[in-house]
Amino acid sequence: MKKIVALAALTAVISGMAFAKPKKVEINSVADLEGKKIGVQAGTTGELYVQEEVPGAKLSSFKSGMDAALDLKNGAIDAVVLDELPAQQIVKRNPKLKIIRDPYFAANKEEYAIAIKKGNTDLLNTINATIAEMKKNGDYEALVAAFMPADGNITIPAAKNAKGAKKIKLGTNAAFPPFEYVEGTDIVGFDITMGQKIAEKASSSLEVVDMAFDSLIPALQAGTIDFIAAGMSVTEERKKNVDFSEPYFASEQVIIVRK
Repeated sequence: MKKIVALAALTAVISGMAFAKPKKVEINSVADLEGKKIGVQAGTTGELYVQEEVPGAKLSSFKSGMDAALDLKNGAIDAVVLDELPAQQIVKRNPKLKIIRDPYFAANKEEYAIAIKKGNTDLLNTINATIAEMKKNGDYEALVAAFMPADGNITIPAAKNAKGAKKIKLGTNAAFPPFEYVEGTDIVGFDITMGQKIAEKASSSLEVVDMAFDSLIPALQAGTIDFIAAGMSVTEERKKNVDFSEPYFASEQVIIVRK
């Protein structure tokens, strides 16, 4: 008799787990993040913000924003803090999620720039010259229109890989659309196309090296890659380890929650 009762109790527990819905959590601003389970992409400024600014947060770091969003959908975490444009792409693919914006993030926008190994002034000058030329001749606006169109329909420019005696290696984390992501078998995105133009300016061929975001700066310091184009925000802490180009894009953090 005891075995039957125990089996019935276990069945009830398993059944409850199978059909349990994620607990409803009200998050409408950064103030509501306090004490919550929050997912971030490892090594990002979103991770740093939660660590330093959100009291009592239970932080979970993931390899990508999409991995964090999957845990959010499943109810394992309460929210995700991520850069605006990648967050928009995640929500577009996951209609059960939505974006919360906050005036604090809007007032503290971050600037993306390309990271170069300290002291590599030749490459830094080439990158800055490329960014300046793109903004002057209309290539930059065309790139924004291609990867950040108002209607949401991205048009990937034809790949243009310059040929040269030298090879230049671009390090990125291809899980950050529309800046870098995988389309079919190719790594594409705003930063990748810009990297192609940098390689052309340097009379070099371009090799794209995909790795975890928090591995990029160590790889740059070790000489495994030549520069980082990965939607990387300029911070004082990062400036201790790398040199940055002129900023090329401004973004803000947002919060992703379940509807």
